[in-house]
Amino acid sequence: MNTEASPRFNIRQRLVLATVPRIVWALLSVVARTWRFEIAAEEGATPLPYGEGVKNDIFCFWHQCVLPCTFYYRRTHATIIVSRSFDGELIARILHLFGYRTVRGSSSSSGREGLLGLRHALQLGGPAIFTADGPRGPIYRTKMGPIKLAHLTGARIGAFHLEPERAWTMHSWDRFLVPKPFTRIVASWARWTYVPPDLSMSRFEEKREELNAAIERARLQALAHLGKTDA
Repeated sequence: MNTEASPRFNIRQRLVLATVPRIVWALLSVVARTWRFEIAAEEGATPLPYGEGVKNDIFCFWHQCVLPCTFYYRRTHATIIVSRSFDGELIARILHLFGYRTVRGSSSSSGREGLLGLRHALQLGGPAIFTADGPRGPIYRTKMGPIKLAHLTGARIGAFHLEPERAWTMHSWDRFLVPKPFTRIVASWARWTYVPPDLSMSRFEEKREELNAAIERARLQALAHLGKTDA
């Protein structure tokens, strides 16, 4: 990866890009090694501990659990779509340090370019990951991107959620979770979602709702496993 900051960023942004990703990587790497992971899976689901055995599949989770997911699935070397903005560049550099790959795009103007990049990653045999309700929400409402990609490629979609027993919850649209040191974290899995290649576009919304329900089941299952109630 070329780590030289793009000329489109100002001096302050280039300084942030040169320093912050390694600081975040170092801090998260240290704290995350104190977390204790447990697995929960609904009937018929296939849990993949630490992402072991993942292939050319699509995986989806809610934006609020980005932090534990970044550490937990780092061995998958999955490809993630990231925007071309300054924030996107910052996120991409942090993800690269954890071994992830990125393609640039968004849910608006360059969304198609991002989907084509993810399709290429799947064709090469690696997994693709979506923060299904990101980057701006609404919370717990998946976008259409995973369905479109599954339709293009025939890949199945895995739904999961990582819920910490103890965490700081940010006052953000996604209620972003920052797990506390030495906490338990449940990796919760729901059943696969399949999108047939011959599915008509008129039924895409039906499949999006099916995927949405699967990710929510994974989240609620994780809460129940920890004896917590939905806020």
